[in-house]
Amino acid sequence: MSSQIIPVEPFDYVVFGGTGDLAERKLLPALYHRQMEGQITEPTRVIGASRAALTHEEYRKFAADALKEHLKPAEYNEEEVAKFTARLFYVSVDAKSDQGWDQLKKILEEGKERIRAFYLAVGPAIFGDISEKIRDHKLITKTTRIVVEKPIGRDLASATELNDTIGKVFREEQIFRIDHYLGKETVQNLMALRFANALYEPLWNSAHIDHVQITVSEAVGLENRAGYYDKAGALRDMVQNHILQLVCFVAMEAPTSMDAEAVRDEKLKVLRALKPVNASNVEQVTVRGQYRAGASAGGPVKGYLEELEGGVSNTETFVAIKAEVSNWRWAGVPFYIRTGKRLAGRMSEIVITFKQIPHSIFDNSAGRISANQLVIRLQPNEGVKQSLMIKDPGPGGMRLRNVSLDMSFAEAFDVRNADAYERLLFDVVRNNQTLFVRRDEVEAAWKWVDPILKAWEETGQQVQGYTAGTWGPSQSIALIERDGRTWHDAI
Repeated sequence: MSSQIIPVEPFDYVVFGGTGDLAERKLLPALYHRQMEGQITEPTRVIGASRAALTHEEYRKFAADALKEHLKPAEYNEEEVAKFTARLFYVSVDAKSDQGWDQLKKILEEGKERIRAFYLAVGPAIFGDISEKIRDHKLITKTTRIVVEKPIGRDLASATELNDTIGKVFREEQIFRIDHYLGKETVQNLMALRFANALYEPLWNSAHIDHVQITVSEAVGLENRAGYYDKAGALRDMVQNHILQLVCFVAMEAPTSMDAEAVRDEKLKVLRALKPVNASNVEQVTVRGQYRAGASAGGPVKGYLEELEGGVSNTETFVAIKAEVSNWRWAGVPFYIRTGKRLAGRMSEIVITFKQIPHSIFDNSAGRISANQLVIRLQPNEGVKQSLMIKDPGPGGMRLRNVSLDMSFAEAFDVRNADAYERLLFDVVRNNQTLFVRRDEVEAAWKWVDPILKAWEETGQQVQGYTAGTWGPSQSIALIERDGRTWHDAI
C-alpha cells in the first residue's frame, strides 16, 4: 500500500535561526524529504536568516553538510541534494536593528505572489522583535503565515504577553503554533481509530474504560540545554504542551468535522474540564523527580546536578500526575501521565485500559483474565496494539492467553515514515491549522499548569531522586499502585 503525494503551491519559507540546531537537524532534512517525494513545485525557495555573515554559497554548503550528517545513507542523493541546495538563499539579519531587512525584502519581492511563511526557529524572547520588523518592512502579504516554536511563555502571564505581541502584527489565522508531537502519524491515527471505526467510539467512556496512561520518556539528559531546562523543568517543558495535547486527542468529543476550528474547539473543552490541582491535593496527585548518577545506553552517566554544574537545584527532570477530566464521558477515569529524562528508554505511548469483564465463566485452571488494552505507540516503532484474551491452541482443556493484534506502520505500509516536521511544515503551506495549537488552548493549558507550579512552591514539595536508567522515583510507582493499577513499561 502506498500513500498519495499531493504537490503544494510554490512557496517561500524564511527560516529565522536558519543556521541553528533545529534547522540543521529537522527543518532542512524535512524540506529535502518533501522534495524527494515530489511535493515541492517550482519556483519554491528556502531562505535562511540569522545574524551570522554567510553568502548564499556558504549557506548551501552548510545545508549540504547538515543533510549528509542527519540523513540515512540511502536517503542522501547527490543529484537531489544539488537540486535542493540550489533553492536555498541566505540573508544576515538582526532582529534588534534594521540590518539586513532591506536585503530580505528584495529577495522576497522576486516572489511576492507566492505563499510566504516565516518560521521562527529562535528563542521566544525575540518573537516580538522579528514580528515587528516583518511588519515595519512591509513583508506581510495576503498569503503570509508565521510559525512559532514552543515554549509559548513560562506561565500564563508571559504566554498572554507573547500572544499579544505576535497578535498585534498577525491575525490569529496567520499564526501557526507548532507542537511537533501533533505531526506524528500515530497521533492522527488516534483520530482515525476513534472516529472512523464503529468498534471503539461506543466504548470510549467511563462505562468501559478503567484508566488512561500517557508516557513520554527520554533516555537522554540535558544535552546542552542546561540553561533553559533548569529554568523550565519537566512540567513546563513537556506536560504543558506535548502531553496535554495528547490528553486532548484522547478525551475530546467527536468534532462536527475535521475542520481546524471544529477540532480545536473540542480540544479546548477538554483543557477547561481538567480537575484543578492546587495546594490542597498536589502532594497526593503529583510526583516530582530528579535523576541521579546511573547507567544509560550501556554506560555510566552523571546525575542532573553534576551535569548542571550548579550544585543545588530543585528543578524536576521527572513528573507524574494523576489527572482527571471532569465531564460526563470521563467522570471517575484517571489519566496517569508521566514524563522524564534519563529514564529506562525512549518511548512515547498512550495506553487505554478497558474495564475487566463483569463475570468470568471459566474456572481457575483457565488462568488469569487480563483487561483489554489499546496501546498507541508514538515512538519508537510507531504502531497500534490491541490486546485480547484467546484460547491457547491445543488439546487439554481451556487455557487462556493474552495476545496482541499488532499493527506496525513500518510493516503495514510500504512507505517511508515521514517525520512530524515534514507534515507540519507543509500544513502551514496548505493553510491547514488542524494540527496546530490555538491561542486559547495555550492559555487554557497554562491555567491548569500554573496552580501546580504555585502549589509546589507553597507546599515545598521536593524532587525525589531516581537512578538514571530506571523508570523514575518509587513515589511515581506508588501514585498508580495505590489505586490498584500499574504502569505499562514495555519498551
